[in-house]
Amino acid sequence: MDFDPTPEQRQLREAVRSLGQRYGHDYFVAKAKAGEHTTELWDEAGRLGYLGVNIPAEYGGGGGGITELAIVCEELAATGCPLLLLVVSPAIAGTVIGRHGTEAQRRTFLPGLADGSLKIAFAITEPEAGSNFHRLGTVARRDGAGWVLSGRKCFISGVDEAPYVLVVARVPDDEPAGPTEGDGTTGRGGDGRGTADERLRPALFVVPTDAPGLTMSKLEMEIVSPENQWLLYFDEVRLPGDALVGGTAEPGDRGGLDAGLPALFAGLNPERITVAAMGAGTGRYAIERASTYTATRRVWGRPIGAHQGVSHPLAHAAVQVELARLMIAKAATLYDAGRDVEAGVAANLAKYASAEAAALAVDTAIQVHGGNGMTTDYGVATLLGAVRAGRIAPVSREMILNFVAQRVLGQPKSY
Repeated sequence: MDFDPTPEQRQLREAVRSLGQRYGHDYFVAKAKAGEHTTELWDEAGRLGYLGVNIPAEYGGGGGGITELAIVCEELAATGCPLLLLVVSPAIAGTVIGRHGTEAQRRTFLPGLADGSLKIAFAITEPEAGSNFHRLGTVARRDGAGWVLSGRKCFISGVDEAPYVLVVARVPDDEPAGPTEGDGTTGRGGDGRGTADERLRPALFVVPTDAPGLTMSKLEMEIVSPENQWLLYFDEVRLPGDALVGGTAEPGDRGGLDAGLPALFAGLNPERITVAAMGAGTGRYAIERASTYTATRRVWGRPIGAHQGVSHPLAHAAVQVELARLMIAKAATLYDAGRDVEAGVAANLAKYASAEAAALAVDTAIQVHGGNGMTTDYGVATLLGAVRAGRIAPVSREMILNFVAQRVLGQPKSY
């Protein structure tokens, strides 16, 4: 067990933190409240190579792994700038296309993801399916050498900023499919049984956001964030054959269908790890702000941090954040080592631990600030909605507990 980062990882952490500090939480909040995006920060991070640290070097990336991308996510969040599209674009889309796309797809999309000039959103959630992606209602059917996509998605992050969206859909019943797998948190146990619908594999399509038949409706959220959430409607959206991840324009090609489920799971674990890293960074930011305040705010002749009723809750929150960081590092290391089964367990544990720790840290930071904690100027209440959402998405704490009970503790499946 080696707890020392490499010199390159240490330099990356310091450099990203320096960049984030030049923008800071005030910049992040101002952009969000103005209905604008953090374009300047994103573009500069892209020029410096931070957005593509996990993209293979032959496509313009840094040649690192999810460990390095998690560092970027955490350090920007630790400066008060948690960028959700880091999770969506390089972590999910970059990993899926990098591992399961065709060579033509890699050449087309990965260089732009690496330098930040291209963003790709991700669409899996639907109003009716919830956590069970095997019940997705969005369907893609063949149309000659191409596809026709129909359905709807909800809570799709940042699609207004992206020229493409990576859509998870089901193929029709007449498309042959192999045995189903599962990660335990998406409505299936991976036992190969179930209804005909459940045995269908998902397929992933790269869809232009200006495609005819695709319409968007903004969801109004009680979260201070520069990234917006959207409802998407696909009304007979026609796509070429090579829109299928892993597929080509050749008639009869089914490579993308065979790659569908592995490609989806390839993106879900990086998603959970980077979301966890963003949560840990947010927790660090909240504790740092609170600790500075309690060490200098004087009441009754001494700093309020001298009172255990103030300092102990902060210390407890700091312990929880640090424990979550250890789990994140383990999950990222396992993933980068190609130990996918173990990484799946660790990624879920990391996501759970981080979401709980971030929520505790922000709530505690607000409390020790007193009334000041509820103001915008002190910069902690503005994170409350985001960390609360982290206990729900991208996979809820309840589904992770189901996963742990079944896969780790050997309990009967409960759903």
